[in-house]
This record gives sequence, C-alpha cells and structure tokens, in this order.
Amino acid sequence: MHAMAEWYIRGDSDQTKLSRILDVAQDLKALSMLLNAQSFPFVIDLACLASRREYLKLEKWLTDKIREHGEAFISACIKFLQRRCPQIMGSAVKEENLPKSAQLPHETLTTMLACLQGCAGSVSQDLSETILTMVGNCSILLTKPRQAPPGVLRHRGIEPTFNPSTLGGQLFPVTQVPQVDAIANIGSSLASMSLAGAPAGMGPPSSSAFNLPGALGPLVSAPGSPSRLLGPAAPGSSQSPFPLISLGSQLQHTGAVGTQVGPGPTATSLVPGVGVSAIGALGGRIGPQTAVEKTRLGEASNIFPEMSQNVSKEIEDEANSYFQRIYNHPPHPTLSIDEVLEMLKKFQDSPNKREREVFNCMLRNLFEEYKFFPQYPDKELHITAQLFGGIIERGLVSYMTLGLALRFVLDALRKPNTSKMYYFGIAALDRFKSRLKEYHKYCEHVAAIQHFCDFPPHLIEYVEYGLQAQEPPNRPQGSVLPVTLQSILTPIPASTTAYKTNTSTTVTTTTTVAKTPTTTPAIATRPSIANATNIDTLLVATEKEDKMTAPPEALQDKIGFVFNNLSQLNLQTKCDELRDIVTEEYWPWMAQYLVMKRASIELNFHTLYSNFLDVLKIPELNQMVLRETFRNIKVLLRSDKGIANFSDRSLLKNLGHWLGMLTLAKSRPILQVDIDLKALLAEAYHKGQQELLYVVPFVAKVLESCSKSKVFKPPNPWTMCIMNVLAELHQEADLKLNLKFEIEVLCKNLNIDVVDLKPSVYLKDQEKLRNLEYQLSHPNKKPEPSAPPAMSQSPAQQPQQQPAPAATSAASAASAEEVSQVAISSSATPPTSVAPTNTTPTSSVPSGPPDPRFSYMDISVTGIGNLAPHVSVNGQVVLFQAHPQLKQFIRPAVERAVQEWIHPVVDRSIKIALTTCEQIVKKDFALDPDESRMRASAHHMVRNLTAGMAMITCRDQLLVSISTNLKQTFLSALMGATPQQKELVEQAATAAAQDNMELACAFIQKTAIEKAIPEIDKRLLTEFELRKHARNEGRRYCDPLVLTYQAERMPEQIRLKVGGVTSQQMAVYEEFARNIPGFLPLTDRDAALFIPKNVAQDSNPSGTPFQNTAPSQLTYGTDELGAVFEKITNDLEHYLQNIIGNQGVIPSNCQVSSLHSLLEALIIARKSRDAMSAVSLLQKAVEGMLDCLTSMPNDPELMIRYRDIHLRVLKALQDPRAYGVQWTNKQVTRCLMECREEFRYNVDAIDCLIRSHLVNLQQYDLHLAHSMDNGLNYMAVAFSMQLVQLYLVDERLNSTVTESDLYHTIEMLARIATHSRQPPDGLTTLIELLRANHDPGVLVDRAQGGPTAHIHSGILQVRARDFDDPPGLMEKTEYLLREWISIHYSATAGRDPTRAFSIFVQQVWPIAMNGHGILKTDDLITRFFRLSTQMCVDLCYRFLAETPNTPTLVRTKCFHTLDAFVRLIALLVKHSGDASNTNTKINLLNKVLGIVAGVLLQDHDNRLAEFQQLPYHRIFIMLFLELNAPEAVLEAINYQVLTAFCHTLHILRPAKAPGFAYAWLELVSHRVFIGRMLSVTPQQKGWGMYAQLLIDLFKFLAPFLRNAELAKPVTLLYKGTLRVLLVLLHDFPEFLCDYHYGFCDVIPPNCIQMRNVILSAFPRNMRLPDPFTPNLKVDMLPEIAHAPRLLTNFASMIQPVSFKKDLDSYLKARAPVTFLSELRSNLQVSNEPGMCYNIPLMNALVLYVGTQAITFIRNKGLTPNMSTIAHSSHMDIFQNLAVDLDTEGRYLFLNAIANQLRYPNSHTHYFSCTLLYLFAEANTEAIQEQITRVLLERLIVNRPHPWGLLITFIELIKNPTYKFWNHEFVHCAPEIEKLFESVARSCMVQKQVQPPQENELAE
Repeated sequence: MHAMAEWYIRGDSDQTKLSRILDVAQDLKALSMLLNAQSFPFVIDLACLASRREYLKLEKWLTDKIREHGEAFISACIKFLQRRCPQIMGSAVKEENLPKSAQLPHETLTTMLACLQGCAGSVSQDLSETILTMVGNCSILLTKPRQAPPGVLRHRGIEPTFNPSTLGGQLFPVTQVPQVDAIANIGSSLASMSLAGAPAGMGPPSSSAFNLPGALGPLVSAPGSPSRLLGPAAPGSSQSPFPLISLGSQLQHTGAVGTQVGPGPTATSLVPGVGVSAIGALGGRIGPQTAVEKTRLGEASNIFPEMSQNVSKEIEDEANSYFQRIYNHPPHPTLSIDEVLEMLKKFQDSPNKREREVFNCMLRNLFEEYKFFPQYPDKELHITAQLFGGIIERGLVSYMTLGLALRFVLDALRKPNTSKMYYFGIAALDRFKSRLKEYHKYCEHVAAIQHFCDFPPHLIEYVEYGLQAQEPPNRPQGSVLPVTLQSILTPIPASTTAYKTNTSTTVTTTTTVAKTPTTTPAIATRPSIANATNIDTLLVATEKEDKMTAPPEALQDKIGFVFNNLSQLNLQTKCDELRDIVTEEYWPWMAQYLVMKRASIELNFHTLYSNFLDVLKIPELNQMVLRETFRNIKVLLRSDKGIANFSDRSLLKNLGHWLGMLTLAKSRPILQVDIDLKALLAEAYHKGQQELLYVVPFVAKVLESCSKSKVFKPPNPWTMCIMNVLAELHQEADLKLNLKFEIEVLCKNLNIDVVDLKPSVYLKDQEKLRNLEYQLSHPNKKPEPSAPPAMSQSPAQQPQQQPAPAATSAASAASAEEVSQVAISSSATPPTSVAPTNTTPTSSVPSGPPDPRFSYMDISVTGIGNLAPHVSVNGQVVLFQAHPQLKQFIRPAVERAVQEWIHPVVDRSIKIALTTCEQIVKKDFALDPDESRMRASAHHMVRNLTAGMAMITCRDQLLVSISTNLKQTFLSALMGATPQQKELVEQAATAAAQDNMELACAFIQKTAIEKAIPEIDKRLLTEFELRKHARNEGRRYCDPLVLTYQAERMPEQIRLKVGGVTSQQMAVYEEFARNIPGFLPLTDRDAALFIPKNVAQDSNPSGTPFQNTAPSQLTYGTDELGAVFEKITNDLEHYLQNIIGNQGVIPSNCQVSSLHSLLEALIIARKSRDAMSAVSLLQKAVEGMLDCLTSMPNDPELMIRYRDIHLRVLKALQDPRAYGVQWTNKQVTRCLMECREEFRYNVDAIDCLIRSHLVNLQQYDLHLAHSMDNGLNYMAVAFSMQLVQLYLVDERLNSTVTESDLYHTIEMLARIATHSRQPPDGLTTLIELLRANHDPGVLVDRAQGGPTAHIHSGILQVRARDFDDPPGLMEKTEYLLREWISIHYSATAGRDPTRAFSIFVQQVWPIAMNGHGILKTDDLITRFFRLSTQMCVDLCYRFLAETPNTPTLVRTKCFHTLDAFVRLIALLVKHSGDASNTNTKINLLNKVLGIVAGVLLQDHDNRLAEFQQLPYHRIFIMLFLELNAPEAVLEAINYQVLTAFCHTLHILRPAKAPGFAYAWLELVSHRVFIGRMLSVTPQQKGWGMYAQLLIDLFKFLAPFLRNAELAKPVTLLYKGTLRVLLVLLHDFPEFLCDYHYGFCDVIPPNCIQMRNVILSAFPRNMRLPDPFTPNLKVDMLPEIAHAPRLLTNFASMIQPVSFKKDLDSYLKARAPVTFLSELRSNLQVSNEPGMCYNIPLMNALVLYVGTQAITFIRNKGLTPNMSTIAHSSHMDIFQNLAVDLDTEGRYLFLNAIANQLRYPNSHTHYFSCTLLYLFAEANTEAIQEQITRVLLERLIVNRPHPWGLLITFIELIKNPTYKFWNHEFVHCAPEIEKLFESVARSCMVQKQVQPPQENELAE
C-alpha cells in the first residue's frame, strides 16, 4: 500500500498510474483496505476515481472519513481541490490550459464541496473561510457566463448556503466542455445521481413520473432550486416518462439546463432540458443571444409596463415557489391549476404592491416561456396549457396581453394535428371554451384552420356557436387528448386537490412508470447514445401484468434508502433494518424492485445484492427473487429484436449474470422448465444474427458463474454440453466477432481453451429443431411469403440457416400452414417453401424418374458456380423468344433452389445411408482381414445409398422451388403482365424447371456423397485399426464372436468364411460402384478410379510403394488427416486473400508465388492423401521459407505472418493425426541438406525451423561439418560460424541448441581455425569464446546427439496429447508387471537374478506381446515404461490413501512394487546391446529417466497439492544405487549414468516441480550421489554438474530468502540446504572454493550466513595462519602470491560486448573518457527499489577489474599493497563506483568485493587492500559507514567466518591510520557502541588456541 501511494506521489499524481492502481486494487478485492491508507492526497484522488467508476459512494465515504480524521482530512480535501481545480480559489486559470487528466469532473467537485460545506461550521476559522470561498467560486466554475433570455423562473445560481439537498440540479451544470465530453459526462452524472440527492427519502414515490431509470430514485426530494424542479431524466430514452427533449440539447448540456449565472438577468427554464439553453441548442447557437432576444425583452416590458426590469430577489423567489408547487409531486407541497388561478386573481386585484408584483412577475415569465413550450414533456405541457387557458378564462389578462395570449393559442392550434403544440392549443382552448362567444372574430380564425374538422367534436360545436356569439345550449364536454396521452397524464393523487378539469382522469398507485405517448416527436424517441440502460421494456411488460401490493410511499423511500447505502461492511445491520420495516405482504414488491430496478442495471453490485439475500436469510424471498428474475429474462427474450435495442441487450446480459449468481454460483441448477439454455442457443441460431446478439452474451454471463461452483465448473457434463454448443457456434465463419469474443472470454473465465472443446452438431440438427419449444418471441403461424429469410442476405450464409422442410416427396403436397410448422419461424423459412401447392400445376410433376443426363465425373461440387456450364435453356419456349433477356434468370433460380434444399437433404440422406451401410459392411466383412477391401466396399455402398436417398428426397421439391423462383422473377421483370403473358410465364417456368431439375438434383447428390465418404471412414476407423494392428503383430484378423455366430447359426450356403470376401459378394459392391442412382453408369475408365484392381482378389495388398518412409497411420484415419489439411488450407487461403487484398502492403513476387505454389501442393496433398504428395508439400514449405524469409525492415509484420503460415503447414504435418514428428523432422532435415545451394544458408529460416523443433540436429550437424569441406566451402563455413555464434555465444543459455547438438560442426570449425593458413575472419575469436564459455563439468559429454535428447524425447512422449495406445496394451503391461514382480520375489530370483530375468525376457514377454522381442521397437519400449511407471505410481497413491495403515507398512507395500520395477529397468539397461556397445545402454537409461520425469511432471501438474513425492523418490534413488553397484559392466558406463541423472535432476529442479523439492534435495544430498559426483569420478568431471544442481537449489530459494518470507516448508528446505553446505565444507572444501563465485552470484545479498559457509572454505592441504597473530604480515605469506582456481567463466558475464570492449579500453588507456560517467547507467536495470542493479554484472565487473589489476601490478614486477593499488585505471573504476552509486548500488558493490575475502590468496590480498584503501580515501562518512556495515554484518552471525574477512576487519579497527574509533557512526547509539566493542574484543584478543586446521566448525 505504501509503495502504491509513494509511486503515485512520485509520479506527480499521474492519473494513468492511479487508474492502474485502482485496477490492481479491484482485482485483489483490496480497494477498501487501500482507501484506509494514511496518505490522504493519494486516497482522496483514488476515492474520486473509484466513485466515477461506481466502486463506492463518494459522499458517504467522505462523510465517514471526515468523522474519523476530522480537520486533518478536511484540510487534505481542500488542498486536493486547490491542486486539481485551481479556479476554485478564484485564480484565472483557463480550463483548456490544464491537462485533461488533471481536470476534476464537476459532479465530483460538487459532491466534495457539499460534504465540506456540511462541516464548515465545526472547523477552524481559516478552513471555514476557505470552504466558503470555494463554494462561492464554484458557481462561476460550474456555469457559463452569457446573456441568457429571461425564463419563467429566475434563479440565483448556487445559494450561499450551498445546501447539499439541492445538489441534484447542480449535477448537470452547463459547462464549457466540448460536445463529446458532454455525452461522456451524461453517463457518469447519471451514475452518481443517487449519490447527490438528499440523504433520506430516496425511494421512488408511487405514481411519480419522475423516476430516473438509471438511478431509481426521485430527484425531487425536497423543494429547492428551480433547476431541480423536475430533475433531469434518463437522457433521450425513448420510453422514459420524461425524456430530455432533443438530442441537440443533450449534446449541448450535460443535464438540467438552467443553473446558469451570468452578467445580467439570469434565467432558468421551467422544465429541465428545455428553455434557456434549449434555445441555444435548437437554434444551433451557444453564447450571448442575438438582438431578437433583446427586442423581445423590450416587448415583454411593454406588455407589462408596470413591472420593472430588475425584479427584487424576494419577488422572484416567491414567484418561483408557486411555479414549483404547480409542477411538484407529493409528498411535496402542490397547487392545482384552479388554486393558482384563484390566487393570481386575488393578487391581481390586491391592494398590496408586493402581491401585484408577484402576479406580474409570474405572468410575464409565463409569456416569455412560450417559446420553449414545444420542448416540454407532455405532462408538464398539459399542465401549462390548462394554466394558459385558465388565465384567458378568468380574464387575468386584457388588451395587448390578451391578444398575445389568444395569438399564442391560435398559433398552437395551427400546428399539425399530431404535434405536441397542437394538443397544447386544444387543451388551452378547452379551458377557455366558455369565453369563445365573446371572441367571434377569433372563432373565424380558428374555424379557418385546415384541420379544424379534426378538432374534438365538443370544441367544434363551441367554435361554431361562438361564430354567432353564442354558447352551445347543452354545454358539451369531451376528452381533449388521445387515449395514449391520457395514460401518462395521471393527475396528482387524491391526497391533494385534483385538477378541476373536464377531462376524465383516474388515480393510480402502481409502482411502475407509465409509457410515453407515441406522439412525441421523432427526435425524442431516438435512443440516446449516452443512455446506458433503461428498463422501459421491463416496466411496460410489468404494467400489463397483475399489480402487486405496493408499500406506502414512505416505506418505499426507506427501502430505497437502505439499498442506496448498502455496502459489504453494513450488510448485517441493513438486513436487520429491512426485516423490521418490510412485512411479508410487501416481499413480492421488494423482489420485483430488487430484480427490476437494481440487479438489471447495477451489474457492479450483483455480489453485494447476492450477499444481501444470503444475510437476509428469507427463503421465500429468495424464491420470489428467482421467479422475478426468470420473469424479466423471459420478457426480454420475447421482446422485439427487430430494432437494435442496446438497453434490452444490456439488461438481458446483466440479468444473465444475476441468474448465474443466484443459481450456479451457489451450486443450484437452472431447471429446463424455467429456461433451456441449449435450446435457446439453437433457436437464436436459426432465427438469425439479431437474436444471437441477445442470446449468446446472456448465456455466456449465466455460465460465467460456473467458475464459482464446485459442482458446475468444468468438466461438469451440463456445463460442457452448453460449452460445446457455443464451440460449434464459435466455428461459424460469419459469426460476429463480438460474439466470438464473448465465447472466448467465457472460456478464459472457466479456465478452458476454446480449442479444447468438442463442438457438437446440435445447432444444425434438424430433428432437434422440430421439437424445440419457443423461448424467444412467439412463433408466427402465418409466414409472410414476401419476407426475406432472416439470415439470407448473402448466399454464403443462406444454406446454413435454413431448416429442413418436410423431407419426403409428400412435402410438396403439404399446405403452407404445415410447411411453416416445420420451420422454426417464418423468418427462417425459405420463401418458396411456403408457396401453396395449388400454384403449381400437378400435371407438371413427372410420374417416374427420367433417364439420368450427367455422368458422376461431370459435376463438380467445389462451389455453386460450377452449375453454370450445365444449366440448360430451351430456346423454343415462346416466352424466351419474345423476351430473350429473361433467360439470364434461369441460372440464379436453379442456384437458389439448390442452396435452399442442399443442407436439409444432405443431412437427412447421409444420416440414413451411413447407418445402413455401417451395419451391413461390418456384417459382411467381419471375417475379412484386409481393411482396404472393407473401406472400398463401404465407399461404394455409401455412395450408392446416399445418392438414392438424396434423389428421392429432393427431386420434387427442387422442381417446385425452381418453378416458383422463376415465376416470381419473370413476373417482376415483366411489370404488369397481361393474363396471356402470365400463362406463358407459367409454361416457361415449368419447362425450365424440368430441364434443370436433374442438374440441381445431381449437384445435391454428389455433395451428399462427398460428405458421406469421410463420415463412413470415421465410423469404421476402429475396424480398420484392429485389422492393421493384427497384421503388424503378424496374425490374421478375425472377429471371434462373429465366427462363433456364423458357424452355429448360419446355413452353409450363406455362411461367412474366414479370409477374404468371395468374388460373388464383391460383385454386389462393385455394382453399387458402377450404378450410382441419378447418374449415368460409370465407364470402365471411371470405374477404375473407384474400384482398385486388388480389391477383387483375395491377396493381401502390399500397400503403397512409399509405405516404408511414411508412418503407419497413412493407411487409415484419412478423415483426421483430412481435418488437419482442411484447417491449414483455410488458414492459407485466408492469409493469401489478406495480403493480396491489403493494398497498403506489397509483398514481394517471390512470396506471392511461393504461397500460391504452397497452396497448390496443399490441395494436391489433401486430395491424394499419400506420402509422396505430403513430401512434396513439405518441400514447398521448407523451400518457401529458405527462398523468401529474410528480415524485411520495411514490413516485419508481413514477414512474421509469411513465416508463421509456412510453419503452420509443417506443424500440421507433425500432427500425430497426420505424419508425426519423427517422419516430418526427418523429411525437413533431408530438404535442408538437399536444397539448392543459393538458398541453403538462410540463417533466419534455419533458425526459425530449429527453434520450432522441425530439424533433426544430429543429422544436420553431421551434414554441416561435411559440407564445410575442410574449409574449402566458404559459404558453409561462414554459415556454420553464424549458427554457432547465435546459439552458443549470443544466446548461450537457450534451451534449443546445446554444444553437443553442434558437436561435429564445432570440431570442424576448430580444425579449420588451427590448420588453415588463413582462417576466416572472426573464427579464431569464436573458438576462443567457445572455449572460455565451455564449462567442462556441464558439457562434458560430447557424444553425438547429447544425453538430453533421449530424456527430452521421453518427457515429450509422456506429455504429448492424443497419446492413443494400441488396444489391449494397458492390460498386457499390467500382466507383464505382475509376472515380473512374482518372478523377482521368487526363490529362484533370490539365488540367480540373471536367470529370473532371462525367463521373463525369453518366455513371459513374447507370450504377452505376440512374439515381439522386449526391445523390439522404440515405440513399444516407450509405451511399456510409461504405462508401467503410471501403474506403479497409481498403486502408491492407492496405498497412501488407505488411512488405517501405519506409515511404515504403507512404505513397505509401495516399495515392494517399486523396487521390483526398478530392478527390471536396471537389468534391461545392463543387458541391452552387447557388452562393448555402451550407447544402447545409456540411450535406454536416458529414455527411461525421461519417461519417469515426464510422468512426474504430468502428475505434478494434474494433482497439484495432492502430489506425492514418495514413488518417484524411490524409483530414482533405487535406480541410482542399482546402477552404481560395483560391476564391471556398470563401471564402464558410470560417468554417463551420473550425467543422465544430473540432467534429469536439472530438468526436475525445484523451480519446475516445487512439489518434488524435498525428495530432490534428498537425492542431491545422498551420500552415494555426493560421493560419486565429487569424489569417485576421476579428474573432477562431476563437479560442474553438481555445482549446477546447487545453483538450481539456490535460485529456487532466492525469492523467499530475499524477502525473508520463510514459511515452515521453505524453512525446512533452507535448513536442509545449509546442512548440505556444511557437509561440503567439511568433506569437499576445494569444490566450494572453485565454484564460490557462481554460488554467490545467485544467493541473495541478505543471506549472510549461507554465503559465509561457502566463503570460509579453504583447500585441505593449506594451514591457515591465525588472523589474530599480532603484527601478522599478510603480504609475506607464501600463499598470498598464488591466484585461486575459479571454475566459473565470469568474464563472459560482462555483457553487452560493447560494454566489455569499452571496459578493456579504459583499463588499458583510460579512454573513452565518458566510461566512468556512464558506468552507473550500464549497471542499472530498473528504477524499482531493491531491483535497480544488475547484480551478476556488478559481481563480474568487480572480479574482472580486480584480476586485471593484479596482472597489471605483477607485470610491473610489483606486489599489490596500499601504495601499488592506488592511482590506476582499475582503482579509478572502484573509486568512481564507491562515490557515484546510490546506497543500494554501493552496498552491492562492496558486497562483491567482500565476496573475494576468503583464504590466503592473491585475490583475498588485493581486495582486502582495496577495501581498506576505499575506506581511507572516502570523501564522505557514508561510504566508510557502509564499508563497516558490510564487514560487520558478516562477522556478527555465527561462525564460520572467512579468514580474509577477519584480517581486513582487524586491520581496520587496529590500524590508527584509519581513525576507525573517531567516526561518528561508531558512537551513534549506545547499543551500536557496545556491539563494536564486543566485536573488537573478540577480534583483538590474542588467542592461545591454535586456529582450526580443517574446515572445522568450532561450535
């Protein structure tokens, strides 16, 4: 938290940082905790941002904080406002000069000021004054100065008291914000609306027309400033009861207009959103009004001469208050129109001057406001009309004013009779109709109005009588408004005086908001883009249903208030409060309120509301809420989706999320009765895109909650079933991107990969479609033939969407009604299928099938366009002779008919044909061992049956369809055809339909056949595999069950015989092949394509000639191969279109032609599916990369895509369903070796192939070495150098290529470097670099291929997905394992283990494995060991789960199996290959270790916390001990065995498998392992590998140690590590000496004791001089001259190369001069404290400079001491680092020096002198203090202490030169002083004891 606050403050309060912090806090659910931080500026800014995002209620938070922290917080708020809004202190800062991010939104400003003003009275004088100043200036800021026209209400701007209860109106100030921001602000202002109202009484009053759907609370909670009179409504919502009138006014103002203060008279409109600034908006003007307004001001003063221009404030206030009460709603004070009129009459005649002034003020304002009446909402306009009419009726105006009033009404009446102003005029006229007899001239004008006859009848009567200066005798009454308007103009409830009007009115007390009239102008009904969601759809639907009992207004207010103030912290108290106030009868209302007005729009609060229900604990209410949720969801699902209603979609999505939270998240099911999600998706899919836009996000939101449920999260079948339907939808090519994105986001939330889902075939399943129950809009019974299909805008979409009409030929006779029943809704049904039958002459339907016209080979079904060449047009038809242009319509009509019928027909016909064919072929070929014969016969049969089924299903329908299409087209083309022409059209259409029906039918038949063939292959795949498997095992396949059945039940004549099917039986299938229904019989040539020669003979086919090079899969599984090819073809075509279509990118011709040839090769491979075409495809892909893949600086993006598409092709071939990894890599490598010389050496391409694991590196390495031709082939040498440089120097730590992979290449390069007279430039340097980097321990095995190859292949084979074992292998493995265990533990084995092994190998194995030898194939070994390991491990898990057993017993049971298995592995390793061939043994061992490691890693990933180390630990340790037994055969391979184990342990290091860490440490620290690695193996060959394992361990511990976060498990591991180090210190100190540098590099700086243990090591043959000897002359010791052995190549750590070059140059010549000044920036890597510096680089730099300094001093014939080390370039660097680095950097630098203070040697001596020199020469005490700290912290821990450390510290404190005791830091605190004294005592005492000679720990 502190770090976040500091980061924010450092960044100068950067809002983007703040936004990032808020996101993090939200993700961690830690916002409330973060807001309690002590940094007030930070938390205030954060809270403001959070409130804008609706994460908290700002007003409440500020109040709480002020209460908690008092003045300190208030002062911080003031400073914050002054910083973020300088104008508030009156300073003249222009808003545009402030950065956008620094500006404070106005609603935030007003909320903060309201809170501050509330406490202004209780703070110090200064603060109080500042607050009041701010409040005063706020009005200037919030309003726009301009000369505004006067309006009805005169408003003073923000009152000096700034009453928080009047804030509502000020939320929407008119500000100088550009238009776009105004829109953006509408949303945020709406959101914060509920924050700003009065704190109490927020519930919606019943019958209020002013509920704001966005914030659900009345805005007028108390009478206040007139700008709040009616409160802003949801902007622009089409059905809002109170829309902001025009979009124009929305753009101009962010809300209730009229809170303006300007020079001159200020004015506010009577109704928000209109009036004053609406004029500006509608007129397109903003700013001072023009002269017109000025003249009108004059005009008004002429009309009201007795009224002065400037009205006093009191008069204005009083006038305002009366108007306010006219428009008010209960419970606020109200006035009826009659009461107002009576009051005005009284004021007019009053002797009191003040009352007369109020009268004049009100009248004048009303007349001035007339201009704005058109913008008034309907209800307010109606009230105003009655007031206006009443003024005339009561004679409150006379002369000019009366004339003006009458003119206004006349103008209104002349408006169109549907406009708002017309109704204003009618209502006003109705009010003063009784006076019309006095104005007969006026009645003439009214009667002359065009639409006078449309006036209400009673008014027509009044006007007509008025012409004769009379009144109708019966005084008729009538409604003056249409019914639609009456519904919303419900008067104020009866609690106050009702309108005394003649219109019929009713009083209602429903909780819903009434609908808007349909007569509002178009502009008002347009949905606003600023309007997030409005719940009109739900409100309207609810209004139609039975009303429920609503609580009284006061109670509604209380409930609203509770919900407004609900938070996670006060749930319990608020629930108790609600329980007390809401009785059971109001629960249904509360459920509806919660769902409809809260959950449906407040997505962010769903968790809060769900928790609220949980805490409330009222099961009945929960049920009601759930029922209400379903009800609202159904309303939205059935709403009209024709218009793009964003609100409804948003509501549905929100309710989906809410439903998921109520049900799935709490592990409760969603019953199908309530809603069937799966069927809903299918229905939406068939109805079209618009429905999908509603349904998919809804379903996704519902399912999102599955992630929170243990029951419903994947792989729950119900969830996965719906996910698979979504996956099927996701595959749709034309699905909108946002819907795909919804599905992908859902998958991410559920932690599943969309590609892992198994798309069902549900959406397109016509059977299911017929039985669907409608959940979206109700089905239309009578479809409109003219309506186009919902989704058939493009031909590509159409076929997929059409449902299958009745599939029998009888469908043509079905009535239109029935056909529409088949389709799911009218919109999705093909129009033609609805045509009633009687429109087609029945005589035209042919009685029998005509003769086929087409050969099977003639028709191509790759695209609908292929029909064109075959469409026939009969020129003899009369119509075509008369109108030849009509011929062009035939082809589209045929195509349309085909598209219409193809999908239903294909689906139905193949479904039936497949099932039939599958059963019959399985029966006929049950005893035939040859799968190719079975496949061919299945193809013939399915081809024949599918064609027949398709033909009988679609012929008649096609005829009708083509004919109908043509008729419609011809008639529309002829325009007004005569009856004769219509007859000709009828004939022509029928003739053309008959001519082309065969063609259309053949096209559909062949499409069905092409689809059926892969399907039948899929169904018979297992059959093919069984036969193939039997053949591979050398036996003849035969199904024993069928054989028994045939022998026992079937008579001889028809009994199946074992072996091939007889030629008579085959003849049936060949007949199927020759005669395909609907096509001409096949010619012999065509038949040869279908009927391979060897099918008829009973021989076993030899297979394709290429079979030996390709893997065995090629003979079956073609459908899977097809799928692989299909996908990659689509990708490639898509990519090609993209690059050719993208005009901005001009790819090289080389690329385009390469891609085209790649696509051709791909299509050929896809068709032929043989290995030859696959090889040619692979070659094209490899050559395409080599030829065109260069780094293109102008368009790297294109290059990457070009590369990726080629790699995708190669990866597709690697797919196990295609040709597999081994085959593909072999072929790629062959291509690289054989391709043309000119592009054989493209480094980019080859690097790309190697990194993608597509090259066999052993082969390629040999090829490279050979092609260099001893240095004669210069290109090959240069290329090899590039590769070696890339992989082994620049990217030395890459895991792709190791030295052993390029062994021969390196050897050849080394030979060329030494033997060639003039080696190529840079080769010698390269070889030296390789030698320097080469760690003899780690990379000692230079055998071809390297040891890790087999380990990695073992791991990969275990972890590869889709690992299908041959049938029965599992059982066989289990049998073998059992047999072996019993043999192993038998008495024989005890006496003679080798004998037992040979029994197993020679007798048991061959029986189980059908005669195959034990190590017959690599594949079999891999599978056997994988399955065995898994079985052993599973067995251990079972034993460990048995609770009653004691640990010892469990272990014994586990070890019984594991040890036997390990013995089997050891024996196999020992006896594999001949005695001399060690390679076979090692390869097998590596493979087995890889398999065990792979099983371990897989198990670790799957079981997570349940993972058990025991079985793996036992396998590894027992196998290690077995293979280290003292036997000659094992001793010969001992080093390779150790290497294999080290590599495996490195792969399983704690960072990769933390769950295995303890067992791993046990293995690494095992006495035999340490002994073998560090002692037994000669020439210390094991040291490097062992050091690497320790580094792996330190790296894993480092993050825990660095943060000192040692939880118990880590503490245990840390203690274990220390113990291992102590053993090494005691037994192998030289090992620690040699590798100390590498270890210290990875141990965090704060691990002092661990580092001391390593640094204390000294060679066993050395006697250490006692560091406490007085006057010990260190430089006289003989050892001091010798350099220590370091086995880590630290110089190579100094990267980049340019930095190393500059360093060397500086050490030699002190140039470049900038080197020292840039040194710090070279060492720095980030600005994050604790992570600023590159520590390995710092360590390497210090040691490198030190060793160079020693060499430099020695070369001068001197020895290092205090004088010789000074004034050199080396010391310049050290001194610069000491002075220039900050505290953190200096600490790391001094640590690097202290790491070299070890046993007596030249490094220890030099660095000891350096440290003392830096101390003596330091320019500040800070450096000296830090040197002391580094030495001291290493001495105050427990022993051992390095010798060099002791002598340095003793010298420092004893030698007076350094004045150590005079320094201030020594005496800065008593405890520090004591510490120094105690250390000094222990260091300076002359010890009598001899120093320890061995590395003993004297503890």
